Amino acid sequence: MSSQNYNLNDLAQAQGKKSTTGKALLKLVNLLPEQRGKLILALVAIISYSIFSLLPPALIGYTLNHIISNKNNAGLDLLGFTVLKGTGYPLIWTVCTWLIVIYVLNLAAVYLRTILMGGFGQNLLFTLRNKIFSKLQELPVAFFAQNKAGDLISRINNDTDKLNQFFSQGLMQFVSSFFIVIGSGIALIWVNWRLGLATLAPAAVMYIYNKLASPWVKRLNAVYLKSIGSMSAEIQESLGNFKVVLAFNRRDYFRQRFDQVNKHNYKTAIASTLSNSTYTPVYGFLAAMGQLVVLLYGIYLISIGYFTAGFLVTFFMYVGTFYDPLRQLAALWSGFQTAIAGWDRISVLLTLESDLTTLPSTAAEKHAALLEFRNVSFKYPGGKDVLHNNSFRMEQGKTYALVGPTGGGKTTTASLIARLYDPTAGTVLLDGRDIRTYTPVERADKIGFILQEPILFTGTIRDNILYGNEAYKDYTNEQLAQVLHDSGLETLLTRFDEGLETKVISSGEGISLGQKQLIAFIRAVLRNPSLLILDEATANIDTVTEKMLEDILLRLPASTTRVIIAHRLNTIENADEIFFVNAGEITRAGSLDQAVNMLLEGKRVS
Repeated sequence: MSSQNYNLNDLAQAQGKKSTTGKALLKLVNLLPEQRGKLILALVAIISYSIFSLLPPALIGYTLNHIISNKNNAGLDLLGFTVLKGTGYPLIWTVCTWLIVIYVLNLAAVYLRTILMGGFGQNLLFTLRNKIFSKLQELPVAFFAQNKAGDLISRINNDTDKLNQFFSQGLMQFVSSFFIVIGSGIALIWVNWRLGLATLAPAAVMYIYNKLASPWVKRLNAVYLKSIGSMSAEIQESLGNFKVVLAFNRRDYFRQRFDQVNKHNYKTAIASTLSNSTYTPVYGFLAAMGQLVVLLYGIYLISIGYFTAGFLVTFFMYVGTFYDPLRQLAALWSGFQTAIAGWDRISVLLTLESDLTTLPSTAAEKHAALLEFRNVSFKYPGGKDVLHNNSFRMEQGKTYALVGPTGGGKTTTASLIARLYDPTAGTVLLDGRDIRTYTPVERADKIGFILQEPILFTGTIRDNILYGNEAYKDYTNEQLAQVLHDSGLETLLTRFDEGLETKVISSGEGISLGQKQLIAFIRAVLRNPSLLILDEATANIDTVTEKMLEDILLRLPASTTRVIIAHRLNTIENADEIFFVNAGEITRAGSLDQAVNMLLEGKRVS
């Protein structure tokens, strides 16, 4: 067993080799197998557009040659069919008719590919965000402890949108330009292979430049996307803690931190933009060189009678259809590199697997305690041991208290009991079975956990107390109120003016921390767990309400085991057994007086 490293930035660096272009595209397409038919149809439309775009230069060159030479022959053969015949105005009108037909077909092909690829891009965006969010639901607490929420939000929103933009807008143009470039290159060789090879020479330089520059451009785009995530994380953290900023009048600190991440984002954005902009001028210059080659070498070939003026015009047009798409590819390539960099950030997340796997079920040990630690040790990634080789038992129906100095390991112990983490060594047993053999649903039914910092969700009190509780989801408010009455929880609900329909927002505005803890208390107790963990559950409530909670705990079934983490001694004075947790050791404290002495001694030592 080990505590896994889930830091996405560390994992990205450890991977080293990033996605290749072909593999990345294949993985993205495979995310939407039901869209393959539309992709094939879009590809047919793109190829049709490319073919239609290559016909006009041949038609125009043929027409010019025959008008200039004023010759009449059998006509121009395309794919075995004679499509043009004659000279003069009849030939011009025929060519114009064909050109209009070609342009209309091109318009239809462009419209079809736009509709199909736009839909594919939106479907990809929808699917990717669902997959990322589903993956986040599968990952353990350790993952969220090691990654900032703002960076995760950036991966869901910003990085996926980069992919959507490329697929819905850039990819169709990218593929179309690719086919036109290939077709134009073949046409240039077909018209005159000598002039064609000379014309294509600058394209070879483009290819070499692209191979050298692409890794650099992709790396800068990846750094830029990471900086966006960092800035999002900083904004989310600062806004979430804004009350503290105001209370300590540290707006200057807020501004300084934001200014730092904003400047870093600005620098990476400039670097990314400049790197993305290098393709267009380089490709433009090499395209001009290609045209210059055609002009000089083409005139020479005409002067020696090896070439005609009409074919020179055709050649110039094909040079345009070859290099103009290359210039478009240059503009699109930077967007493609950004999209692939975004995919690298997303794929790191999608490939993660939870280390809290469910093991095959085993038979429970006889005469086992409700909960048992056997030689349990634990440490967080990159840290020292928080717990070291601890063993103890908790019997059913008893109340246990965990005491110790701050940072001694009490909450970590509770987290291991609830299997928010797995120990790095040793075994945790629940009802005589390795806790890892329980499914998440089974474990959640058996163990209730009231956190030190209660988490609520936007909605109503009803929504929050029934969160994850399937037993009462179809109950009416009247039926649920009766359940709360029977459980002794009704008096807590009277603390809220609108009862079950009291509005709750996740930021906590309009509801106190103590009220949050009351809601979390109701939510946990209503599940009637076999083991209930209270991590400082009464830390932020008044004495009267605390007494009410104690009375409710006493009314729980006799089989319910309670584990209480508290600093206030009156909270633990009625515990059946007290454990002292400090410096990695969990020790039976015996009486309350012994626990107090150990706590004072532990504080002096720490």
